[in-house]
Amino acid sequence: MSGQEEPDPRDGADAASERTDGGSSSEHGPKGGSTPERTDGGSSIERSGEAYIASADEALRETYEPPMSLPEYVETLFENPGSAAHASKYLLEAIEAAGTRTVVEEGEHTERYRFFDDPHNDGEHAILGNTEVLNALIDDLRSIAARRGKDEKILWLDGPTATGKSELKRCLINGLREYSKTDAGRRYTIEWNVAGAGDSPGMTYGDSPAPDEDDWYPSPVQAHPLSVFPEEVRDRLLEALNDELDDHIPLYLETRLDPFSREAYDYLEEQYRRRGADALFSAVADDQHLRVKNFVVDVGHGIGVLHSEDDGSPKERLVGSWMTGMLQRLDSRGRKNPQAFSYDGVLSQGNGLLTVVEDAAQHADLLQKLLNVPDEGTVKLDKGIGMDIDTQLVIISNPDLEAQLNQHAERQGSDPLKALKRRLDKHEFAYLTNLSLEAELLRRELTNETEIWEADSYDRLEDLMREPVTISVRGPQGTVRDRELAPHAVEAAALYAVATRLDAESLPPGLDLVDKALVYDRGYLQDGDERRYEEEFDFGDPEEGRSGIPVTYTRDVIADLLHDETDRHHAELPVEDVIMPRDVLNAMADGLDAAPVFSGSERTEYENRLVPVKNHVFGRQEDDVVDAIMRDKRVDESTVEEYIEHVYAWVEGEQLTNDRGEEVEPDPLRMKVFEIEHLGRFDEDDYDGADPTEGVREFRAEKVITALNRHAWRNRDDDFRVSDVDPREIPVIETVLGSHDWDDVRRTYEDLDPAQWDDPPSGTETEAVKERTIENMCEMFGYSAASAELTSRHVMGQVSYRWD
Repeated sequence: MSGQEEPDPRDGADAASERTDGGSSSEHGPKGGSTPERTDGGSSIERSGEAYIASADEALRETYEPPMSLPEYVETLFENPGSAAHASKYLLEAIEAAGTRTVVEEGEHTERYRFFDDPHNDGEHAILGNTEVLNALIDDLRSIAARRGKDEKILWLDGPTATGKSELKRCLINGLREYSKTDAGRRYTIEWNVAGAGDSPGMTYGDSPAPDEDDWYPSPVQAHPLSVFPEEVRDRLLEALNDELDDHIPLYLETRLDPFSREAYDYLEEQYRRRGADALFSAVADDQHLRVKNFVVDVGHGIGVLHSEDDGSPKERLVGSWMTGMLQRLDSRGRKNPQAFSYDGVLSQGNGLLTVVEDAAQHADLLQKLLNVPDEGTVKLDKGIGMDIDTQLVIISNPDLEAQLNQHAERQGSDPLKALKRRLDKHEFAYLTNLSLEAELLRRELTNETEIWEADSYDRLEDLMREPVTISVRGPQGTVRDRELAPHAVEAAALYAVATRLDAESLPPGLDLVDKALVYDRGYLQDGDERRYEEEFDFGDPEEGRSGIPVTYTRDVIADLLHDETDRHHAELPVEDVIMPRDVLNAMADGLDAAPVFSGSERTEYENRLVPVKNHVFGRQEDDVVDAIMRDKRVDESTVEEYIEHVYAWVEGEQLTNDRGEEVEPDPLRMKVFEIEHLGRFDEDDYDGADPTEGVREFRAEKVITALNRHAWRNRDDDFRVSDVDPREIPVIETVLGSHDWDDVRRTYEDLDPAQWDDPPSGTETEAVKERTIENMCEMFGYSAASAELTSRHVMGQVSYRWD
C-alpha cells in the first residue's frame, strides 16, 4: 500500500457528547399503524387529527378479533393449527416466518434469519453479526420444540458487553409482538365470567368484584384455551390437529388450567352440578361464562422479562406474591384464593411463550429454582397451589456468571451447581469481526439510523463504509453547527476496533491484521491478478471477538470529537467542521490510557495495531483522489462487459447475437484493442494481425475464463448467463475498472506538481486538475468540498515526497 500515515497534532477530548440524528437519519413514529396520506403528493404533512385516529382504528381492527366461543375456537384451529403451538414451537415459527438472507461473515457465506434484523421495527434493534451463534440457537430451539432430548434445556446467551445480547431480547419482543398481530401468528387465551351462575358476586383481581356478566376477566397467565378440556379429550383433539398440520414438529400441550381459571371452572362446575345439569362441561364452557380471545404478545402478556434491578424474594420474582388483605375478602373455601395472587412474577408473565432473565448474574439465586420448569413444566404459587408453565427459558449474562457457576467446579461430582450447568445450553456472543458490520453498527450508534445494509456486491459495502456522516451538535451558547465525519472516518474507526479483536498469532507470513479483517469481511484477499479465498487460510481461533475495543468506546470517542475545536482554517471552506479519519484514529489511541475497561497489556497491544490501519485508510483515500483525477479516463463498464462476452464466446467456440438479432462471430480486433489499450498487458508483437499468440490465448483462458467459471461455480444456478457476472468478480478485470495509479496520472498530466496542491498558482495545470478533482470527489464519493480539500491535501502532501 502506498503512502505512510503521519501522526497529526490533536487536541484532547473532554467535552460532553450529544447524541443527535445524522443528516440521513429520520424520526420514527409509532409502529403498527398506517400513516395518514399526505394531502399534496408528499410535499406537506397531514394535519388532520381525524385521519390519525382513523389510522389507529384500522391498526387495531387488523390486530384484534371479537371474542369467540370455545367451539368456534376449535373450528378455527383446524384452519390454522399453528396458532395452538406450544411456546418453543411458536417462537420457532415466528423466527422462520420472516425468511432468510445470505450474508458473508468471517469469510464464509451463510444463511441468516431476517427475524434478527428486527424487520417489524424497521431494524431499530437488529442484531448485527453473530449469525453462526444465532443459527446454532435456532437449531437448539428446533430440537427443544420437537422434544428431541433437549426439552429440559435453558438457553443461555453469554458474552461481553456491547455484543448484541440486549438487542436480541428487544428483537425477540418486537418480533413476537408483531408476529402475533398477523393471521398466521394469532395467539389466544381464555376469559371468564361467573356472575349469574350462583351466589358469587363474581371474580376479581383486586378490591372491586364484578357486578354482572358483562365483566370478563382473562386468565392472568395467558392460559391456553385447550387447557379447559379434560386431558383425554384434549389429547384426541391434538392428535386430530397434528394430522392436519403440515410440519415435522407436532403440537404439544400438557398444561392444565391456571389456578385463577381453575377457581372459576371449579365454581361453575359446582354450581351446575348442584342444579343437576346433564351436559356439565357445556354448561361451564358456555359462552356466557367462557370466551376465547386473541391477545397481542408483549412483556407481561406471554413474555416475561426479569431485569437486573428487579428485587424481592425468589418466589416474588418468579411467580408473584399474595395480597394479604385480599385473602380475607374473597371466598377461599378454607385455603388461599388464587384470585388474591399478583401473578406479576417473570414466569407468570412469560407463561405461554418466553421468559427472559436479563443480567442473570444478578439473579443467580433463582437459576437453581428454575430447574423444574423445563423438566416438569410447573411451579408453585403456594404449597397447595401449583401452576403449569409453558415457556421457553432464556437467560442473558456477561462472563461473570460463568465464574459464579464454576465456583465449586473443583468438587467435581459433589458440585452443587452441576445439575444446573447440565441444563444450561450456552451460546456465546462475541464482538464483531466483520469490518462492514462494525461500520454499520457504529453508524447506527452515532445517528440512530436503522436501515439494514443489504448490498449485492462488496463494492456497494465499500461505498456504504466510505460515506460521510453529518451530525448537528449544540454548542455552549445554544448555537447549532453541523460536524462532518469525513468519508472513511467511520470505516477507519470500525477497522481499528476489529483489528484489536483478531488473533495476530495465526497470521501467515506477509499478512497483517488488516488483511485478515478484509478476508473475513469479503471472503477473499486480492493479490495482483489473483484472489486468495478464505478457505486457503487457516485463521480459525475460537477466542477471536472475546476481547478488543467495544463499539461503545468508539462511539464515545467520536461523540467527544464532535465538540472539540480544530485548528484548521480555509478562506472559503468550513474545514474546521470536518473530522478526518486520522483524527478519529488518533483520538481512539489517545483515549486508551484513560479508559478503565482496558488493562495495561491491552492498551499496549492495541496501540501497536494502529499503524497498519492508518496505512490502509490512507490507501483508500489515495484511491479516491486518483480515481477523481482520472475520472475522464476510466473504462466504461459496458465496454468491459462486452469484452468478457467476446472472450467467453471465443474460448467456447460460440457465436454472439448482435443488436439486429443476427448470429455473429466474436470480434478478434475488439478483443485485441481492449487488451492493449485498457488492460495494458500486451502490444502489437503479441498478435498476428488480430489473431492472438499463445501468450494471449493462455491469458484469456486462465485469467478471464477460469475466473469467470469460478464465479459461476460459487454462484451457480440453472439460469447462469455470462451477462450475470459482475466484472469485478474477475480479478484482472477489476484492476481495469478499479482505478489508475500515479504513473497514469503523471503520464496524463505532465505539468502537475503535487507540491503546489495546497495553493496552486493561477492558470497552472495543477490548479485546473485540483478544481476538477474536488468536484469529482464530491460527485463520485460523497465528499463535501471541505472534506475533499482536506483529503486531497493530505494525499498530495504524501505523494509529493516521491513524485520526482
